[in-house]
Amino acid sequence: MRPKGVWISRLESRFFRHESATGRDLGVLAAALYKKSKARLRILDGLCGCGIRSLRYLVEAEADFVLANDANDDCRDVICRNLSKVPRGSDDEPRWTVTHTDANRVMTECYLQREFFDLIDIDSFGSDSSFLRPAITALRFDGLLYLTSTDGYSSGGHRPHHSLAAYGAYVRPLPYSNEIGLRMLIGGAVREASVLGLRVVPLFSYYSYHGPVFRVMLRVNRGKLSDNSFVSYCHQCGNSQTFSWDELGQISCSCGNSKSIVISGPLWTGPLHDASYLTEMLNLAKEWGWASGDTETALEKLLKQMVDESDPRLPFGYIKLDEVASRAKVNSPPLRTMMDAIQKPDMLVNLLQEGYAVSRSHIISNAIKTNCPMAECIRIAKELQPRAYAEVL
Repeated sequence: MRPKGVWISRLESRFFRHESATGRDLGVLAAALYKKSKARLRILDGLCGCGIRSLRYLVEAEADFVLANDANDDCRDVICRNLSKVPRGSDDEPRWTVTHTDANRVMTECYLQREFFDLIDIDSFGSDSSFLRPAITALRFDGLLYLTSTDGYSSGGHRPHHSLAAYGAYVRPLPYSNEIGLRMLIGGAVREASVLGLRVVPLFSYYSYHGPVFRVMLRVNRGKLSDNSFVSYCHQCGNSQTFSWDELGQISCSCGNSKSIVISGPLWTGPLHDASYLTEMLNLAKEWGWASGDTETALEKLLKQMVDESDPRLPFGYIKLDEVASRAKVNSPPLRTMMDAIQKPDMLVNLLQEGYAVSRSHIISNAIKTNCPMAECIRIAKELQPRAYAEVL
């Protein structure tokens, strides 16, 4: 049993967001798994705020050392007060240290001094693209990079030139914009890492509506990965597709209306999560007692939904049932009923014997991730309507 959120000082309330607790929980679980597998854990908390996240890494993840940095030196007293709950250690082997300078400068200096870290946490406000290159260079091979973006305007396609400058992706408005925000962030890291001959693999990707907040945990290693592609969405039929760089001149839609297609990219189009890693996180959460009780149940539910989303058959994006209902001109079907029908199409007349893959989306409650085409979803929704009406009666 391991309690969460230890010893929070009242003086830090101006810097502390309770809504971000889940993101911190996920980071601590990942850090603890790293310590368990590698028997070491050096962490750089680049924008540590009040220092509570750094404290949790020290106490709950049992980090050997945490460098807690925040450019605002007004925070020093509260950071030191919070971290002082853990013995600082000796000058030769300190458990933690506090600095107040630009995060990019700290990471660059660590790289130049060959002081590499196992996990670097960049919990920034707005876009964190300027931190990507310095963070990657200061990270140990096979290390973890925990990134944040709160740039909902860019992910929503409202500032395509800004997303192009920040992440190298021209993003247009799409119905699954919140997932695009995660893929834009991962894609930016993939681009920066590839310049250095490195590859990036997401272990989990988390969206929270407050902010909004996009958080991704990435593992960085030698090699290259080419899962950055372009995504298309057809406003006419609702169909989505991916296209590689080589296919850019061949973009079309099966409905035949190419003028209704919008293209965004390049973006990360690979999996958002690693199912086996999430299972380890879930098991650890249960071991610590974090997956029981009223508030902790939300963490368990989230991790299970992420595992379901990791099905390799599931494509990028999600489908809102409201959009399906609007296109089918029917009432929105119940989520569970729709999922069952997609998974077991033999329930209905004239459907294929093999079902499609489908899961809930952790990003939005009334949406599904599925490889079932939009046209088929529309047809299923129409056939479900008489049944739903009969059940009401």
